[in-house]
Amino acid sequence: MAVYTDISDEELTALVERYDIGTLQSAKGIAEGVENSNFLLHTTVSPFILTLYEKRTSENDLPFFLGLMEHLSARGLSCPVPVRARDGSVLQRVAGRPAALVTFLEGMDVKRPRAEHCQQVGMALARLHEAGADFGMTRANALSVDGWAPLAATAGDRADTVAEGLAALIASELELLAGSWPKDLPTGVIHADLFPDNVFFIGAELSGLIDFYFACTDAFAYDIAICLNAWCFEADDSFNVTKGRALMAGYNKVRALEPEEADALPLLARGAAMRFLLTRLVDWLDGPQDALVKPKDPREYLKRLRFHQHAVSAADYGYGG
Repeated sequence: MAVYTDISDEELTALVERYDIGTLQSAKGIAEGVENSNFLLHTTVSPFILTLYEKRTSENDLPFFLGLMEHLSARGLSCPVPVRARDGSVLQRVAGRPAALVTFLEGMDVKRPRAEHCQQVGMALARLHEAGADFGMTRANALSVDGWAPLAATAGDRADTVAEGLAALIASELELLAGSWPKDLPTGVIHADLFPDNVFFIGAELSGLIDFYFACTDAFAYDIAICLNAWCFEADDSFNVTKGRALMAGYNKVRALEPEEADALPLLARGAAMRFLLTRLVDWLDGPQDALVKPKDPREYLKRLRFHQHAVSAADYGYGG
């Protein structure tokens, strides 16, 4: 979440009047994340989150994202739900941007995840995969292996200003990943961005998942690989195998990994690290300078990538089969 587009008080008031949600009391920007502009609105009925979709989010994808949240919520997954205006619509236009209002999810993200948090994340991820099984829409993952080369080209030789030799490392990794990326793993709806700031807890209990704006149709095991990257590395960039074991044990309680999924984990984790290295790199080099959010350091994922380069099996991530 972040703020790239400002909204006038008059526009906010006019927006709220399209809904049966009381009258607007306050609004403030949320300075987190890197994709869209987000605001916390308080009305006389309840708090809500308003999202303005910026240029990197295609308006054509919004029915998928918003429909998915409605679908998952209807099947018992705790997540924000789009609010329908009086005319039944979920998409609006505010300050020249497509926009949607969603329900407010109680809870807080954890800054220092422990193994018990990771186990609950694994369970929630598997529940998401199962709940999305009968969702009627599909969306290709634009940030999977075929989408990485254009990002690398955008960065070009400028990557070496971030880390010496980074451009050459990216080129060699992309060649390896493109030549060996698995094609026939179990697939369905995945979150594709389940970082700690997208998971809320109340006390020690997971209260819900947010930010479905990278959700797509892809391999379930790739979603696990993203979570291993996001949840199981420590501040010193070491991989915490106890957290990895807990995350995958939680996942397996709900949906058992197929043998071919476990076999693919090292490569998938390597690819997931490359995906976030590249998107962070482009944001670092080209992100808007006036946004409230500070771009995230891509070198964090360079260090994680180096760990995955030496992993040989799922056991390196704590998976015991």
